[in-house]
Amino acid sequence: MSPRANQGGGAMTKELRRTSLIVLAMFLSLFVSTSIIQVVAADELRADGRNSRTFYENVSVNRGPILVAGTPVAYSVPSEGPIEYQRVYANGPLYAPITGYLTIGQGNTGLEAALNDYLTGATGGQFFDQVNAILTGQEPQGAAVETTIDPVLQQTAWDALGELQGAIIAIEPKTGRILAMVSKPTFDPNALAVHDTEAVIETYEALIADPNEPLINRAIGGALNHPGSTFKLVVASAALESGRYTPESTFPNPSELQLPQSTALIHNDTGQACGSGAPQVTLYDALRYSCNIPFAELGAELTYRAIREQAVKYGFDTSIAIPMESTPSVYPRVLDAPQTMLSAFGQSDVRASPLQMAMVSMAIANSGTLMTPTLVDAVIAPDQTTLESFEPQTFGQPIGQTTAAALTAMMVAAVESGPARDAGIDGFTVAGKTGTAENGPDEPYTLWFTGFAPAEDPEIAIAVVIENGAGLGQEGTSAIAAGIGRRVIEAVMNR
Repeated sequence: MSPRANQGGGAMTKELRRTSLIVLAMFLSLFVSTSIIQVVAADELRADGRNSRTFYENVSVNRGPILVAGTPVAYSVPSEGPIEYQRVYANGPLYAPITGYLTIGQGNTGLEAALNDYLTGATGGQFFDQVNAILTGQEPQGAAVETTIDPVLQQTAWDALGELQGAIIAIEPKTGRILAMVSKPTFDPNALAVHDTEAVIETYEALIADPNEPLINRAIGGALNHPGSTFKLVVASAALESGRYTPESTFPNPSELQLPQSTALIHNDTGQACGSGAPQVTLYDALRYSCNIPFAELGAELTYRAIREQAVKYGFDTSIAIPMESTPSVYPRVLDAPQTMLSAFGQSDVRASPLQMAMVSMAIANSGTLMTPTLVDAVIAPDQTTLESFEPQTFGQPIGQTTAAALTAMMVAAVESGPARDAGIDGFTVAGKTGTAENGPDEPYTLWFTGFAPAEDPEIAIAVVIENGAGLGQEGTSAIAAGIGRRVIEAVMNR
């Protein structure tokens, strides 16, 4: 072979090598991108309810029911047309904050989204059951989700809230089981479950455009509200846990106080000095009568760092999965002196959900141990075997037993002879704390109540929030929230 021929063969070899490398690079690129989609992003894509393929997969099997005390409140029935099953919500508005909705193209919410894999039979533990059903000619079916909700308590909370805008959540302090969760205004998930895409979009857009935001579950999420004086429980906890204060520690008791670095004045709710008007007031009476000035003074002494550390122990800054993810409540990381004093009675940039304030009461009620809230008792396969069962889990120990006992005594006093007296129930000892949060010079107040009962052996911890001043602007008082809380607590005491 001539040298010229050898050179030609070498050039050909180099060209083939270059082409092979390009093909290999393209293959690797395709392999990596496919792997990312199939492995890394698969769960995210499947979880996105706007994915129409995901929706059709969700309704191609007999989706499992969501149960309240064994009765389905969300279930599937056979449907004519390309979509094999229609999702039905019994008493949809009542249970909407719990079930959420399953809809075409607009995403899923609530337990429908959080436990979608169980409801559709797509978890690893259900795979062989689905295969067996197909091989034996049976219809594949998803698992049932048994909730912790008490239907009587849920209805009581719904009725107690009436036409007001707000939310109620009631929880067992010793287990974390959520017994009731109501949010208003609400919506009917049946209107979003229809198989008419145009009708679903029209309904969804109307709900989104509604200024009252009915799709938001106010019990666990949304923009959240200032907690007002209910946050004094967190500040009192920080004080007692520090070892520097007792319930008998005293603070100056003026009728007004000028904030440092400011000309702004703060006042107690009464506009007068706290309690009897003596020159000094105890921490016990400051909490009992819910006085702002002593707590502002206490906040300045503690500093925002100590208050924030205590708030975080109670769950602030954490999204609690119940199993739906909640919006984290907020205590700011950096506050100056006047902001710290305002934060000590739940103002400044402090924000909290009813779930969070119920968790504060839960820990106090349970001798300082905070259990993790949950909506689910069990996940049950179609053959009635239990796939997952609820076991109480400890979230943390934000306070000690001594602090819990001291706070309980103060909260009992607040109900017996303080602003929370509307939560009192004859024959039972109720521990409670009210709050009235300001939202701006001309804005309606936000009204709060949180507490538990019986104080000696608590069966229920509760938080109530009423937005827009209960329709009374700045004339609305926290007594309204306390009275609503009483009705829910009574339902537990009388069952």
